[in-house]
Amino acid sequence: MVRRSRAMWLSRRLWRPRLVFWFGALAVGLVSVAFAELADWAQRAFASMRSNDGTGFLVALLVPPLGFALSSFLALRFFPYSQGSGIPQAIAARHFEADGERGILLSLRVAAGKILLTLLGLLSGASIGREGPTVQVGAAIMLAAGRLGGMAHARGLILAGSAAGIAAAFNTPLAGIVFAIEEMGRAYEARTNGLVLSAVVLAGLASLALTGNYTYFGQSDAVVASASEWMLVIACGVVGGGLGALFSAGALALMRRVRVWSKGRAMRVVGIAGACGLLVALIGLASGGATYGTGYEQARSAIEGSPLPPSYFLAKFAAGLASMVSGIPGGIFAPSLSVGAGIGSTIGLVLGLGSGLAATLGMAGYFAGVVQAPMTAFVIILEMTGNQGNVVPIMLASLIGFGTARLVSGSPLYHSLSRNYVADVLRQTRSEREGPAT
Repeated sequence: MVRRSRAMWLSRRLWRPRLVFWFGALAVGLVSVAFAELADWAQRAFASMRSNDGTGFLVALLVPPLGFALSSFLALRFFPYSQGSGIPQAIAARHFEADGERGILLSLRVAAGKILLTLLGLLSGASIGREGPTVQVGAAIMLAAGRLGGMAHARGLILAGSAAGIAAAFNTPLAGIVFAIEEMGRAYEARTNGLVLSAVVLAGLASLALTGNYTYFGQSDAVVASASEWMLVIACGVVGGGLGALFSAGALALMRRVRVWSKGRAMRVVGIAGACGLLVALIGLASGGATYGTGYEQARSAIEGSPLPPSYFLAKFAAGLASMVSGIPGGIFAPSLSVGAGIGSTIGLVLGLGSGLAATLGMAGYFAGVVQAPMTAFVIILEMTGNQGNVVPIMLASLIGFGTARLVSGSPLYHSLSRNYVADVLRQTRSEREGPAT
């Protein structure tokens, strides 16, 4: 019996899938850190080009539309299904039973294209983030690791990779787990607990080893301490959630029209992307360059107590909407948090309560309104600001934002978009089975 037990523990069949899974999770963390560094470089490079006295204006005017058009063309031609955030693709992949269908959305080729084209978008001034793309990349890596290790739980691997991607991108392990349960799962299976937890831990360790322990938006000590500040919580939840729902509903409606108008016509898709890039360029010029990129610096300054211009959130809202409708690869997490910080900062100024606390609450309300995932919004913002004294206010702002958003629009953004990918993959696989018409 002892020999049999020892042989079982030394069995290659037992350890191979585990080792491959662990290496996959570590790879998600390493790739996420490298992606973050490259994304920061791309934003700095665009800012440097804009700051040139001789050519800065032309760069700011021409690079975004040309970059958007190029990104759209490359996505269509070489990296299909890499467009947009990446979270809808990961959600859609969990609906398929066949590995071939999942692989269409979550291949390593698509993951590589996702990284390259998101960087191109940031190098072109797009109002996008890298966090959503990291979810698709993480899911693709874990799915590939599962195939290599002979693991059968594909849906669990997609969840684990998605959670690990969020955790490593923001250094928010709890948010990664909650995101997997609330946004990715919606029908979470208890047997995937171990996969998700171990992937988040290993990806987080890889990230910590390279970047250290940090809070994404620095440290905030502002807390709700008066009746007027509780009114601020309600105002940020209602206004933020309402505007978040308008962003989500507006994006879905515009993308639906683009999808119908450009169906089967690749150059129309590229042309629309270029037009959206021109709009982003004009908004960026009008805002003095504040709306380009992720909006991280603006959000952090607001949380640290420096008020943002009252018009900032409107300009960033428009730039983010244009970037999303363009269809180029890139996420909405960081830009949404920046818009929310601007909303909160403006509400705080109107109520005479300052920007630090208001920016944090605005982020919670708006982000919950956009993604309609209040637990994810609450946990991710709490971890990113490190403000343990604001647990209840942030939670309340997220819940109010979610409730307000549901009244305005009952269609969750990511799940609505995922249905398009499910339909596209089914259409593609059916066409491949039927073959060319004779």
